[in-house]
Amino acid sequence: MKTPVRAIVTGVTGMVGEGVLHECLQDSAVEAVLVITRKPSGVSHPKLKEILHADFFDLTPIQNQLAGYNACFFCLGVSSVGMKEPEYTKMTYTLTMHVATILSKQNPGMTFCYVSGAGTDSTESKGMWARVKGKTENDLFKLPFKQAIAFRPGFMLPTPGLKNVLPFYKYVNWIFPVSRKLFPKYFCTLAEVGQAMIHTVTVGTEKKILEVPDIVALAHA
Repeated sequence: MKTPVRAIVTGVTGMVGEGVLHECLQDSAVEAVLVITRKPSGVSHPKLKEILHADFFDLTPIQNQLAGYNACFFCLGVSSVGMKEPEYTKMTYTLTMHVATILSKQNPGMTFCYVSGAGTDSTESKGMWARVKGKTENDLFKLPFKQAIAFRPGFMLPTPGLKNVLPFYKYVNWIFPVSRKLFPKYFCTLAEVGQAMIHTVTVGTEKKILEVPDIVALAHA
């Protein structure tokens, strides 16, 4: 019998988080979903609970409400475009580590899935955003979770019908089928990302870092 998934999802007002939430709500293996968000998601579902919280740099006021979950699908993030390294580090590394540290104390049996990115540098030595993401991954692996897993998607085909799709994706969707065949290491669907996250709990994986082919394989496991 597969382990029922009780998941915390962040970043649901963005494209990736919304897509992952959609998969969770549609999948019978997921029995409960808690969304932590700064503003209402606008989504209603019997197994969905929502906590509105403005400051992700301080979750201590709501930490007792975060116990009892065995997964976190962390989809909160910002683009590095136009950002200096200290600011990007604060919004990427500092924020993620605070949330993860709180959750690891409340749920030591949790699987923590972190949306990183293709090209992230685990050596923490190359390129600003890749270095910061690499440090975030490395330090997440040190926390006392059951498992922390870094997802490194490239291009993600949005799920039809969802509202938080970045305009860029609308113009390149048509090339996805051909691009996926030619460059399978870089193209997956957002639905596959969500399914792979769910399967980290129900199926399991030995890998700490999932590149695009690993994400696709786990999604269909």
